Amino acid sequence: MGNKMSSISGKHEFVALHDDEVEWQEGESVNELLTLPPGIKVKIFNTDPSTGRMDMKVKFPPGYVEPEHSHKSWHSIIVLKGRMCVAGKDLRPGDYVFGGDTLHGPYEYPDGCEVFGVMMGDGSQHEWDESKHIEHKNQWAAETSDGKRGVEQQKIARTSGEVSGEN
Repeated sequence: MGNKMSSISGKHEFVALHDDEVEWQEGESVNELLTLPPGIKVKIFNTDPSTGRMDMKVKFPPGYVEPEHSHKSWHSIIVLKGRMCVAGKDLRPGDYVFGGDTLHGPYEYPDGCEVFGVMMGDGSQHEWDESKHIEHKNQWAAETSDGKRGVEQQKIARTSGEVSGEN
């Protein structure tokens, strides 16, 4: 994965790390891992190929919308920074989300967000409908100037087709 964890990933051993020991990944490698629209960053702390478990942090830019999706795994998420808005709830640091292999979302990140997540199962790839994502109408208003700019930029990216990825 191109980070300092690759030498211990998948081992069932004690691990203690400082956050800055693991590099953020972005771009094509993240798209292959999660198959989401471009713009997110990921830090992989540990993986276990035998169970399909992956511990990671994900950073969503202001205005990002994660499409309504499913995947062949479940995930537990704790919000660390910013806002995650889903299922009628405005989630803040310390709040929790669980998603299984059924359709869930969309998730809106009007002011950006950083989460810690654990995925476990047969795959981290998200399956989503690009046409539904393009047509998505934001439900949550940004509270910051960066968020307001981000929401507008993300709306333009969605409607211009810049969200394409392997979905």
